[in-house]
Amino acid sequence: MTLNDTTLQQLALHLDGCQQQARDTVKITDQHPDMDWEDAYEIQDRILKLHLDRGARVAGLKCGLTSRAKMTQMGVTEPVFGFLVDTFAVAPGEAVDTRALIHPKVEPEIVFVLKHELRGPGCHVGAVLAATDFVMAGIEVIDSRYRDFKFDLKSVIADNTSAARFVVGGRACPVDEVDLRTCGVVLEKNGQPVALGAGAAVLGHPAAAVAALANHLGRRGRSIPAGTMILSGGVTEAVAVAAGDHVQLRVQGMGAVGLRFV
Repeated sequence: MTLNDTTLQQLALHLDGCQQQARDTVKITDQHPDMDWEDAYEIQDRILKLHLDRGARVAGLKCGLTSRAKMTQMGVTEPVFGFLVDTFAVAPGEAVDTRALIHPKVEPEIVFVLKHELRGPGCHVGAVLAATDFVMAGIEVIDSRYRDFKFDLKSVIADNTSAARFVVGGRACPVDEVDLRTCGVVLEKNGQPVALGAGAAVLGHPAAAVAALANHLGRRGRSIPAGTMILSGGVTEAVAVAAGDHVQLRVQGMGAVGLRFV
């Protein structure tokens, strides 16, 4: 790491404050251009601790920027990884208060729930499928704390990969009942299709994103415990939403899930 302990904590408090107060900021590498990857994930870890100190609980993990569409949209070339806490969770059909967000967008996800621990390095698609209890449909609401959604990879990692809200639902589907590469995904906003895709848009196979997460954690001496829920990354580009919008996701073999914005 290149940043000292005081700076790391100040940046964690700054980004956490932006999320709690729904205010934006310029990307933190503008002031700290020498920040490295370990610094970025250390800031993210400290933000998680702030959530836990307020009484939140870890709800799962997430992969971000895993589709070519999202990489192109955000101008980055590598996936990123973050955490989910229970205060981000939204029940199917529930309303999300946009006053608590800065500039929300939604993206369709294939969600994995594990029955066995996953540990890297060396994790691969086959290992992920063998460790998966079931998959479901999910919508992630992302809300970068950076002004105009403009960031670099280190800044977005520090900002917990823009995590804000999520909903999962539909049918819990065993992985041997669906081809996760070819399963179709339709995201609708206010009854109109706004994004279409298939599972292969996520690194060729959405389980590859989970394997990449396991390998990333393995390099940091961690694993993914049994029972963990993982959002494998947006299948399509993210779609902006505002108060009054209703979003519905349909995933082949997994049913549908939706949420509203007020």
